[in-house]
Amino acid sequence: MGSASREALAQARTALRSGLDTNAGGELLQAASRVAESPALAAALGDASAPAEAKSQLVERLFSGLSAGARSVLTAAVQARWSNVAEFVSGVEELGIRAEGAVNAALSDELLAAVDVIDRNHELQLSLGSKLADPAGKLALVQRLFQGKTSASALTVLSHLVASPRGRRLDATLRQAARLAADEAGSELATVTVATPLTAEQQQRLARALEQSAGRPVRITTVVDPTLVGGIRVQIADDVIDGSVRARLADLRQQLAA
Repeated sequence: MGSASREALAQARTALRSGLDTNAGGELLQAASRVAESPALAAALGDASAPAEAKSQLVERLFSGLSAGARSVLTAAVQARWSNVAEFVSGVEELGIRAEGAVNAALSDELLAAVDVIDRNHELQLSLGSKLADPAGKLALVQRLFQGKTSASALTVLSHLVASPRGRRLDATLRQAARLAADEAGSELATVTVATPLTAEQQQRLARALEQSAGRPVRITTVVDPTLVGGIRVQIADDVIDGSVRARLADLRQQLAA
């Protein structure tokens, strides 16, 4: 996100602390989908040059069916100045995920578990990630697989991301959603990419080291990528520590080409 959007998001997040209903997160995700599906509406609400009062009135008129808390968060979002319309839509989506995370401390773990289920089934990956598949069919598939096996809030977020891909990979958006939910619950989510799986002892040592660096609890999710050859790649939020053999070989090739 651009600097203006980061500031806008921080401003809108203050509205999340006002005691929202448990369904506010799902309502905000519905609002994000509705705005994303209408370029005209997205432009009207996300235009930084439009008067804030006019945008607030538009929210009251078009989203009157939302709870008062969800409307207050959406109003705070439209009153802020975003870098561009696309980042406004992403911001509303993030606010919805954070609202779900605020009422479900286990949301991050549940979303990561869903990623694991999807990653282990190639046919499921193709079915949920296909741009040609019927969105209603993908939603029905998600409901059938995860209904009763995960919380309502996790199913809400998962269903939203499946139905509103906006050109994104499902596994990446689920991991990002898990990171946001973890952050809202007061912890960091570290994505650790390795060539071969870590042992339980290695994960514990790594978690302790990362917690000392981050200054708060860290949850680790592991991605196995044999192309790394060896070493480890750690990503926490926007920070990346790449100590993989692949990265060192890439650096060497650049040095030789210079």
